[in-house]
Amino acid sequence: MLTYNTRRPRLILPEYGRGIQRMIDHCLTIEDREERTRCAYTIVATMGKLFPKIREQENYKQKLWDHLAIMSGFKLDIDYPVEVVNAEHLSTAPDRVPYAGRHIRYRHYGKDVELMISKALEMPEGPERDELSLLIANHMKKLLLAVSKDGVDDAKIFKDLAEYSHGMIRLDPAAVRLHDFKIIAPPSSGKKKKKK
Repeated sequence: MLTYNTRRPRLILPEYGRGIQRMIDHCLTIEDREERTRCAYTIVATMGKLFPKIREQENYKQKLWDHLAIMSGFKLDIDYPVEVVNAEHLSTAPDRVPYAGRHIRYRHYGKDVELMISKALEMPEGPERDELSLLIANHMKKLLLAVSKDGVDDAKIFKDLAEYSHGMIRLDPAAVRLHDFKIIAPPSSGKKKKKK
């Protein structure tokens, strides 16, 4: 009668397969410590032959012995040639990544727009700063259009830009016109549905 994998015990490291797992299970049943250690060395050599790419890595022996310890459930009592990983270290959670918890005034513009505006404020007044302010306003319009499909009024962008810059950057709606961005639908897959 066939035995399906769904009825077999779950593999700890499935990339090595059931053959290696059965070898490790057999190694756990050997009573003589020296014989068990020789068996473990043979298993690690076989694991290395199964994955020749792993031998190109700098610490491949450490990795193979760690995998042996993990697959044995850390129950294999042998003389390891290297210091293997502990079960406690294997399940520890990584350290939290410290993110700057800065407040973003308008989330649809994001933090980058705030940084661009602060860079524009550092520049001396002149045509270069005016051009950067216009580029920022166009970018803000594009970002707002991604959120609001009904369209975006230029006056809203000018008001938000003035608010972000604390009134230092003011664009005149009568003199400045922002780009008209159009939303283009993604192309269809080209496959037609069959009629039934």
